[in-house]
Amino acid sequence: MLTLEKVNLDMEVEGQKVSILHDINITFEAGKMYALTGPNGSGKSSLARVMMGIYSPTKGKVYLEGEDITDLSITERAHRGIGYAFQQPARFKGMQVKDLINIAAGDSSGRKCSFLHHIGLCPDEYKERILDDSLSGGEMKRIEIATLLAQNPRVRIFDEPEAGIDLWSFEQLIEVIKKSHNEKAITVIISHQEKILNMVDEIVLIEEGRISMRGGHDDIWPLIKESAECACRKACPWEEESYADCPR
Repeated sequence: MLTLEKVNLDMEVEGQKVSILHDINITFEAGKMYALTGPNGSGKSSLARVMMGIYSPTKGKVYLEGEDITDLSITERAHRGIGYAFQQPARFKGMQVKDLINIAAGDSSGRKCSFLHHIGLCPDEYKERILDDSLSGGEMKRIEIATLLAQNPRVRIFDEPEAGIDLWSFEQLIEVIKKSHNEKAITVIISHQEKILNMVDEIVLIEEGRISMRGGHDDIWPLIKESAECACRKACPWEEESYADCPR
């Protein structure tokens, strides 16, 4: 169980204090999948980064299984079982793909490289590749997701996992996320995509830094369908495809 209690987040932007999150109260329960959705700039990624410890809340507390982890670092939270797949993965010059996966999994045998296959990459072709500019954004995205799955954290956070990958890989990715989820895990996905919103147990709508609505797909989707479709189409490079097929 992961709980955020009265969480507020202020940040300084060009010398001015900007309020990003306002009195966030939410509990994520083990065994459930959640989607954070809402307009661009509404605070979805900021909320996820507070959960991971990338951002420290200005006010409020974060609890994991009853333990106050508000002041714990990213590394300490990772050791407690929280994992995060960024929207734009970091590149580590000089490091091979297999090294990144082995470090995340705590397993030097190389067996965890099989997770590359799950997300559409051939392990034999990619495990010795260097994490540099020779890899495309989509390849980096899939490698990071494979790394998170190899880590097998009890709280896994995916920040727009559909970003930068092709339609076929997106369909495969959905199946991988579903199969990797289990009764002990908490899965949180930031997304506008209906296929992702359709597979979760609960949709959490974030607007202007606040939780404005939450509930099951059948209750929430009809109320947010139009705005979610618009958000997808604005960002989607596949202009001729319908929203149902749009990876964004």
